[in-house]
Amino acid sequence: MSELPFDWSNSEEKSNAFNQAMALANSDVDEFWRREARRLTWDQPFHTVHHGDFADGKWFVGGTLNVSVNCLDRHIASGSGHKRALVFENERGDVATITYQELLDLTCHIAAILHHRGVRSGDRVAIYMPTVGEAIASMLACTRIGAIHTVIFGGFSKEALIERISDAEAKTIITAESTQRKGQALQFLRTVNDALLDQRCGSVSTVLAFGLNADAATDVIVPYEPQRDWPPAVKTPVSFDAEHPLFILYTSGTTGKPKGLLHTTGGYLTQVVSTTKWSFDLSDDDLYWCTADVGWITGHSYVAYGPLALGKSIFIYDGALNWPDASRIYQLIDRHGISVLYTAPTAIRMFMQAGVELSHGYSLSSLRLLGSVGEPINPEAWAWYKQVFGQDRCHIIDSWWQTETGAMMITPIEHVSSQKPGSATKPFFGIKAKVVDDHGHQAPPESAGYLVIDKPWPSLARGIWKDQERFINTYFTKLPHVYFTGDGARVDGDGDFFISGRIDDVVNVAGHRLGTAEVESALVAHESVAEAAVVGIPDQVTGQKLVAFVLLMRGYSPSTELGEQLKNHVKAIIGSFAKPAAIHFENSLPKTRSGKIMRRLLRAKANGEPITTDISTLDGEV
Repeated sequence: MSELPFDWSNSEEKSNAFNQAMALANSDVDEFWRREARRLTWDQPFHTVHHGDFADGKWFVGGTLNVSVNCLDRHIASGSGHKRALVFENERGDVATITYQELLDLTCHIAAILHHRGVRSGDRVAIYMPTVGEAIASMLACTRIGAIHTVIFGGFSKEALIERISDAEAKTIITAESTQRKGQALQFLRTVNDALLDQRCGSVSTVLAFGLNADAATDVIVPYEPQRDWPPAVKTPVSFDAEHPLFILYTSGTTGKPKGLLHTTGGYLTQVVSTTKWSFDLSDDDLYWCTADVGWITGHSYVAYGPLALGKSIFIYDGALNWPDASRIYQLIDRHGISVLYTAPTAIRMFMQAGVELSHGYSLSSLRLLGSVGEPINPEAWAWYKQVFGQDRCHIIDSWWQTETGAMMITPIEHVSSQKPGSATKPFFGIKAKVVDDHGHQAPPESAGYLVIDKPWPSLARGIWKDQERFINTYFTKLPHVYFTGDGARVDGDGDFFISGRIDDVVNVAGHRLGTAEVESALVAHESVAEAAVVGIPDQVTGQKLVAFVLLMRGYSPSTELGEQLKNHVKAIIGSFAKPAAIHFENSLPKTRSGKIMRRLLRAKANGEPITTDISTLDGEV
């Protein structure tokens, strides 16, 4: 059978290609994924697309490939070595461009150092770096020799670093001496050195440090230096089985022991490449910016692997998006000609709070497509994003997916999908998502329920590192024969999905089942509110009552009168049962480093309970 079209010159061609792909995915999902997988370079072709179920499933059985070859070598072989791979800027304003040939050379230098230090296929390498080209090259260097990387967000504390190194039993750490964030130095190497004093890091035999002076080297800590000779394993890399472990990525430890989600090679790369192409439709003229840190799954899938495997040009920024003020992001878009922007709702609301006037004087005319990732985006932030950043001409890709899913699962596709504020629209090709009730029965349209996926997909995590029982218990036991996402949702009459957030953010007030995201959207719809977080706490009369934590727009001040206005505003939009019992005005909200609001901590605050969890890795106040 012929390959599905993957390049199109106009919206009509894309629409036709979309219809063909959707028809195939609906009639023969294995054949759809077979064709998507063939867009990669395989050294040994696979003979079976999928075998098994969710937790024990295998994809592209018998196939072998090398991820770094797919992201680098094959583009250079086709004559694109001179093309921009990465455009970089940091908070100080330093700018650099790295071509595909230069990125390959950097990757091979790092891989050679790792190999010389005894790192082999299957060994774990911890990467504790700012979002710089060297971090991406370090990831690719691991894939080149078959090592399993675990990227640890650079804002994490020593204890969080120790936890992850210990659980992965990392043999090597790759780090940088320091970087700057909001004008202050972040000392990466110092944190690593402090962590190494803990016996739980006894597995580490090498620290590869960028920016380290040669005279500061020790038997363990070595500086990065270009290598004269690359060993054969680096120069001519071998291919690895499609199910070879690619990386371990730990979820935040703020809710207990961090989960090390294990992703493998062939299925992950196939779906990441497919979703990157279909959702963003990147061309050779685009400069694409995903604002995520490389330490999160978005940084893996849509900063590094997806765009690079497609041979596209990426912008990366090492710094705070609102430093020294919130106009920084507009400056960066105009200065570099960013055409596709993929960022988080929490960042969008931050710019809303700072005021639209900070965008004045900036053209933003280079933008053609906007994306949202992370928490569900409330309709008011969606509309503001479209109006201010997109100037009412850019399509918005509001995507839903998770660390566990590896790649986008529900997402609009430009020129094809409808635009609905607050909706991720429909599932991607081959993804069978639905909303069900407590018994697993499909919920009627507009009814709130649990979001589940009832068919396996290629980029699903294969387990939790060293704890497969926890993986199965977390995702596959609450409801039989489906993947339980842990998120609530509803589907409208058009079949479009509206994600309400984590199910522990669903409350029952006087018999009314209500997603806190709905109340938060109602609050943000008020002209004075920039951001809101709502939690439910026990109440003897109604079972639960709502408490809202609110950040105000510039120009508004907290007052009892404004609090009452906001309560009545929610009442008018949703109903009296949704009216918050209390409004707390805040200067900031506690968030994980990936931007997710820690409602569990707000719930404890609303209940007057002490905070017993380590919160040193959170942004904001509690």
